[in-house]
Amino acid sequence: MNTEAVGVPIRSASPAAERMRLHRKRRRTGVRCVRISLHVTEIDGLIRKRYLEPQHLDDQNEIQIAIDAFISDTLGAGREA
Repeated sequence: MNTEAVGVPIRSASPAAERMRLHRKRRRTGVRCVRISLHVTEIDGLIRKRYLEPQHLDDQNEIQIAIDAFISDTLGAGREA
């Protein structure tokens, strides 16, 4: 007998469930999320130090990557994903 459900769509997790899953994963790996405010001069500093490309000045994802790299280089913290 075939027990596979045919034609039944797989429900994806709700946005809230996905956020909680990612939160728990970060907690298990020792990663903490914090919100910070950056002045434009600090973003300019990331560009000056070549952590951020000028064309990504307004891209929050790219700024996050730049800040992660800067903190890792500054504190010498190697983190495993």
